[in-house]
Amino acid sequence: MPDTNTLDPVVLADVLRVASAADFEQWREQIRRTGGCSNPIHLTGWSVVKDKTTGQVLHHTDTGEQPGGRLRVACGNRRASRCQPCAYLYAGDAYRIIRAGLAGDDAIGIRQEVREHPRVFLTLTAPSFGRVHNIPDTGARCRCGTHHAMADPALGTPLDPETYDYAGAVLFNNHAGELWHRFINRLRRELATRAGITQTAFRETARLTFAKVAEFQDRGAIHFHAVIRLDGPDGPDSAPPSWATLDLLTDAIRAARKHPYTAVTVPARSDQPTRVLRWGIKDDVRPIKAFGTDDVSEGKVAAYVAKYATKAAETTGTLDRRIGELTELDRAHVPEHARRLIRACHDLNPLYPDRKLWQWAHMLGFRGHFLTKSRAYSTTFGERRGVRADYRAAQQREHLGLPDLDTTLVLAHWQYAGHGHTPGESALAASIAHDIALNRETAREELLDQRASEGAAA
Repeated sequence: MPDTNTLDPVVLADVLRVASAADFEQWREQIRRTGGCSNPIHLTGWSVVKDKTTGQVLHHTDTGEQPGGRLRVACGNRRASRCQPCAYLYAGDAYRIIRAGLAGDDAIGIRQEVREHPRVFLTLTAPSFGRVHNIPDTGARCRCGTHHAMADPALGTPLDPETYDYAGAVLFNNHAGELWHRFINRLRRELATRAGITQTAFRETARLTFAKVAEFQDRGAIHFHAVIRLDGPDGPDSAPPSWATLDLLTDAIRAARKHPYTAVTVPARSDQPTRVLRWGIKDDVRPIKAFGTDDVSEGKVAAYVAKYATKAAETTGTLDRRIGELTELDRAHVPEHARRLIRACHDLNPLYPDRKLWQWAHMLGFRGHFLTKSRAYSTTFGERRGVRADYRAAQQREHLGLPDLDTTLVLAHWQYAGHGHTPGESALAASIAHDIALNRETAREELLDQRASEGAAA
């Protein structure tokens, strides 16, 4: 139960209403099964399990028997700002997918020999749009003369907002996906050139695979972190050719980033000049190690990617939903720098209608997916969700005493009936989510202690 001493009286009254209802235990079990989802989907309908041979009804479920006449299922939102429990599952899937492409995973069908393939962790950043408050790597003062603390809200904001290129910043974010696409295409050409073979020969002997995640810097500019790997022609289970070395891959990446083909030209419009958008002058290409304590080991890279897969532009102070009117920024107390970036999207939208800048203003112009990968890199989110669904279905069949799926037929009809919680339900769901997270962390610590004891005994 939530701490009733800290609840708003209206919320407390609703908590008491829900908790005193005759079907409260049923409701709590539904929410527990969603992991404590903060915005569950409501469904109405029924399902029937029949014996395939005899047609006998083995089990029948109807939402008329459920709390409020509805079945609640998890929303599945990846954003931690929207639903922490569902974002946790998404991050777990992301971690499994990324790490499988680095270390292999027998359950997924990727052999551990993939560790022997050339692979690097790449960071591509945006160019400068004007000087901003920062913490220099050298430990010196910022250009403003201040030693900023890590949590200083001034970090990333312009030293001179009046000369900062806000239009260039949101146009870069908006075209970042195209810049990445051009970079990958050019990288294949650079690899073939360095290997002394044609593009056709490259496709026949090797395959370039990747997984990338987008992250917003404090200044509101998008940058990409990517795992890039060289395989044989059939993907992770085929050995790369002898010429595919780590040094060759690193050199080709740096050449592709700087190549003129990788740039995107944005035509002049009204008072906006022609812009040639390129990646920033700095890149970071580091080999990924199988083991180790540094920040480019397999586990740490997978965890880093998974962490940012659940975040978006809200980390800069903007909204985590689409914006209808500029007046919403006042009500949400959006910081000035993010506000100016959003206004730039608003003002540029009529000049570049095909770019849908206002539609993506809450993302500061960025319109791509936050986590993407090439087809052959690893498994998919759909496969991971399928495994989880099959496991839960098997649990349910065992609990109900139903026979194997091969001998039964499932008929169902579901309709969308809404989403979310009442204020009291929301407080109770948050308490359930907290308990689940606490139990999960306790189990994790016990497992780590067990492994440590086994290691000491060995």
